[in-house]
Amino acid sequence: MENVMAIIMAAGKGTRMKSKNSKLVQKIYGKEMVKRSVENARKAGIENIVTVVGYKKEQVMDVLGDTVEYAIQEEMLGTGHAVMQATKFLEGKKGKVVVLNGDVPILRPETIVRLVDKSIDNKEAATLLTAIYDDPFGYGRIIRDEGGNIEGIVEEKDATEEQKEIAEINAGIYCFDIEVLLEALKEIKPNNSQGEYYLTDVIQIIGDKGLKTGAVIVEDNTEILGVNDRMQLQMVTKILQHRINTELMKNGVTIEDINSTYIYDDVKIGMDTVIHPNTIIKSNVEIGEDCEIGPNAYIREGSRLANRVKIGSFVEIKKAIIGEGTKVPHLSYMGDCEIGAGTNIGCGSITCNYDGFKKSKTIIGDDCFIGSNVNFIAPVTIGRNVLVGAGSTITDDVPADSLAIARQKQLNKEGWNKSK
Repeated sequence: MENVMAIIMAAGKGTRMKSKNSKLVQKIYGKEMVKRSVENARKAGIENIVTVVGYKKEQVMDVLGDTVEYAIQEEMLGTGHAVMQATKFLEGKKGKVVVLNGDVPILRPETIVRLVDKSIDNKEAATLLTAIYDDPFGYGRIIRDEGGNIEGIVEEKDATEEQKEIAEINAGIYCFDIEVLLEALKEIKPNNSQGEYYLTDVIQIIGDKGLKTGAVIVEDNTEILGVNDRMQLQMVTKILQHRINTELMKNGVTIEDINSTYIYDDVKIGMDTVIHPNTIIKSNVEIGEDCEIGPNAYIREGSRLANRVKIGSFVEIKKAIIGEGTKVPHLSYMGDCEIGAGTNIGCGSITCNYDGFKKSKTIIGDDCFIGSNVNFIAPVTIGRNVLVGAGSTITDDVPADSLAIARQKQLNKEGWNKSK
């Protein structure tokens, strides 16, 4: 998006999280909340992002690095005060600025696009994201005039009985004209019991100037859920779980149990693949078509599975490239490896990829048959069409078309145990 900036508020303490860490760095599906908020803005096409940090700011900055600009809020004096700290990044600019919350992590990028597009197309000085709640108790109510313009936002404690009947609530996400926002921020006062500067006061100031305001009603209320404690963290995680799994099923993936299957962001899975229960698939994994995964399988980051691959029960795959039609049926660990097409990995086999100092790679060719309980001491390469005997510990490369057996010769001492 051209001439559109974003301010992400990430300065709060979040004491209800009961953590020694900032609540903004609590993870959902392996990714910090504040990072999700930044990525949502970026996926919406916004490149120029300012993050307002305060409490435990070093933790937030460690997560985001140099991907954003930073404004510091030393005192927690309200949402308006937080945005004030970022005004130096707005001065001299024209266009729109979107204000987002770092603890609202599952807002869809498409919703941000809708908000900005409406603000631009309708030439609105301020556009709010709102929601319709059957029970709006506790939320700020949206007050509109007869023409639909937003006159202001009334908090629950200040609302009349008539205003409390309003079902439209403020989601706390805004799109402002930059120049209008800068002028309005100069006028807000901490005239409230908390002595804080409320960003919501800006809406009334803009309306009083006769400037146009409007709103976008969010289509899915779960998008605007904030996270303040561990229960809400779990709730948002569960919502994201269902969102990801449902989207995959719409695209032709069979997920036998949506509640016990955990598939992280940015996973790609081909049509007609079946995911059995109690399976975890982490980020940056690609799985082809007609595969079978699980139950009780763990596919870790960086793995690539071709078509018709079978990963069975109690199998862990990590940074593995696995060829078409290969099977890893059960009770195996395949990490830091490449496995060719049409290979069978026997029960209990592992790649010994870590020697205590560095990770090393195992390469297994096409059409191999690996017996049960085989250990591959990496780095090691197995050629194509190799048979490895069960119970072997493979320390040296094996050429193609070979039989490899690496185990001590069996010795029977008859009557030995009886004599004991």
